[in-house]
Amino acid sequence: MIYLKLLRVKHYIKNILIMIPLMFSGSFMNLTLLLKAIYGFCIFSLISSAVYIFNDISDVEKDRLHPKKKKRPIASGKVSIRTASVIAVSCICLSVILQICLLSYLSGICIIVYIAINYIYSKGLKNKPIIDIILLVSGFFIRLLYGAMVTGISISSWLYLTVITGAFYMSLGKRRNESKLTGKSTRTVLKYYTYEFLDKNMYVCMALLNTFYALWASEKGTLFLITVPIVMIISMKYSYSIESQPESDGDPVSVLLDDKLIMTLGLFYSIYMFIILYSNIIF
Repeated sequence: MIYLKLLRVKHYIKNILIMIPLMFSGSFMNLTLLLKAIYGFCIFSLISSAVYIFNDISDVEKDRLHPKKKKRPIASGKVSIRTASVIAVSCICLSVILQICLLSYLSGICIIVYIAINYIYSKGLKNKPIIDIILLVSGFFIRLLYGAMVTGISISSWLYLTVITGAFYMSLGKRRNESKLTGKSTRTVLKYYTYEFLDKNMYVCMALLNTFYALWASEKGTLFLITVPIVMIISMKYSYSIESQPESDGDPVSVLLDDKLIMTLGLFYSIYMFIILYSNIIF
């Protein structure tokens, strides 16, 4: 269990973005493309685990001052830095081998860029206001782009904007709650932000998220427009969850997985979308 926490397995939920181009293109039932997407999901999961481990090693001293992060395997001392480093390197080596077998060189560039961005983030840019949030958001975009490259499916412009603004919304929300929960002591960049700045921009991005999604749905047809209120309710419930829980640090994965209503709405949305996208195949 401790090694699953070290690998941040629950954060693999972010890698579902890799499936988005395939799912929303109506090609999810194409076995060849589906296997490529699943393969890509596994590769990116290994890479992201390695990145999380190296970040935990880099931030170990600050994590020990954080009310929640001090319980992480490395910060708590349950896993040594040496052991964690070996596991991280092993994840990278395995992902490189799998990526070579995938024979998708363009998607391989996405992996390299993702590692590079996280390296410069951990080496100092995480302390630069605005830039730190841009780099966090780029991780979500790279996942989406990687999924498109692995499957050879282009991304809708409105869908791209929906994901980007959604990533900004959640990243700003994370910084907002970190600022409220721990003050400036556990993350240097927080001393440059005000709570009001993060709060206002978070809700600007929430409005844009809903707008761009509505524009995407309007292009697809009436059946897709039905999902717009669902997305609006999910985003409102997400905001309510991070604002009503004073102990929450705004981590998107924790918020999503701990909120039963969001999970239920997300499941309903997924089933409904699957039916309207693939009804001609299913029925």
